[in-house]
Amino acid sequence: MASVLVVDDAELFREALRAAFVQEGFDVVGVAADAMKGIDLTREFEPDLVMLDLLMPGMSGLEVVGAMIKASPTTRVVLLTASESAEDLLAAVKAGASGYLTKDTPLPRLVDAMNDVLEGGAAVSPAMGGKLFSSLRDLLRHHGSASARQPELTGRELEILTLVGVGNTSREIADQLYISENTVRNHVRNILDKLGMKSRFEAVNWAHREGLIEVR
Repeated sequence: MASVLVVDDAELFREALRAAFVQEGFDVVGVAADAMKGIDLTREFEPDLVMLDLLMPGMSGLEVVGAMIKASPTTRVVLLTASESAEDLLAAVKAGASGYLTKDTPLPRLVDAMNDVLEGGAAVSPAMGGKLFSSLRDLLRHHGSASARQPELTGRELEILTLVGVGNTSREIADQLYISENTVRNHVRNILDKLGMKSRFEAVNWAHREGLIEVR
């Protein structure tokens, strides 16, 4: 029997959920009306699943998700909310929630979703699923466009940028790589042309931000 914790500040809704879940065969180990109590009960009981309201007094449900998972890493958290905001949905996914269901979800669908989550899946209300895919599609398109625009530097060019980034002069780089100083300057010129930049400093900062080189 799966153990469930219900966290919602609305007493009638909270108690209705408790009664419904017990009737459906879940072991409701506790209920809480505020975030801190919910976190404490999660730590104490380590429930299989927490049904958590998004809008909690004093601390948003999005903040609570991470705290609950930290308190009990095996617990899966599902947000039950009136919010149909795509931003809230994406924030919930980022926070580590395993589900995002609106409060108008019929009980049979809610129970099915809980079982899906308990079996290792995820649960999203149908209307929110469309928003999730739309947001992901926009994100992937943006990422694809950004990747397409990103210039490719050769291994040698990245090696030279790394040496520039730690303060080496062209002569010192030439000595370390056993190439001529003029070859180093040609490589640097090619790097700046590819990146559309005017200085070594700009190029080093760009490569560092992109995670391509390490700079002390």
